[in-house]
Amino acid sequence: MKSRVLLELHYLPCLEYFSCLMQFDEVVLDVYEPYVRQSYRNRCRVLTANKVDTLTVPVKNRGQGGTIREVRIDYDQPWHRRHWGCLQSAYGKSPYFEHYSPGLEALYYKKIPFLFDFNFELLTLCLHYLGVKKHMTYTLSPTSMISNIFDARSLINAKKKTDGTVFYTPFPYYQTFGNDFVSNLSIVDLLFNQGPESRLILQNSIPPTKYLNEQSPTDIG
Repeated sequence: MKSRVLLELHYLPCLEYFSCLMQFDEVVLDVYEPYVRQSYRNRCRVLTANKVDTLTVPVKNRGQGGTIREVRIDYDQPWHRRHWGCLQSAYGKSPYFEHYSPGLEALYYKKIPFLFDFNFELLTLCLHYLGVKKHMTYTLSPTSMISNIFDARSLINAKKKTDGTVFYTPFPYYQTFGNDFVSNLSIVDLLFNQGPESRLILQNSIPPTKYLNEQSPTDIG
């Protein structure tokens, strides 16, 4: 039987997110979950010359009781230029920036209206860059029963420590700035610095005893 995981969509997800989904055969994305503020749904962490910086995508109709699928990105603010400028400044001299940057930059200036769609396109592109193929589907309705699935929603969140989790064990790799390795940053940190080796590093970041094998799938409904 194929293993399945239920996840929310994150903005340029952290390494823990990818080490989680790589442990399952199928990924089901929740399109009906309520929007959660101060979460990875609209923010990511990157390493700059001076510090770890958090990039946040501003949204419009937050806190109005709608679902994540309904949340619109606020382009009244020039956030997309700031974010791309930060990535250029942080990773422009990284070994693989020129290789991966064109596709990512195009998505930033595409001005996709909805946060969910923007995150999905970024996730799809990053999986392509990693050479990871996953069967991905959506929840069909707010009350649909999903059987035999591991519910990982909210287990990967911005408020937890990042130096080791149930899905992720840090596996150090070369980073552009500093001598001390910073774990569990956005996937772009890994891609820009390690390129084709990124998939192997993620595989080495999966804990020896997989969380998948320790837990029983449940029915969600």
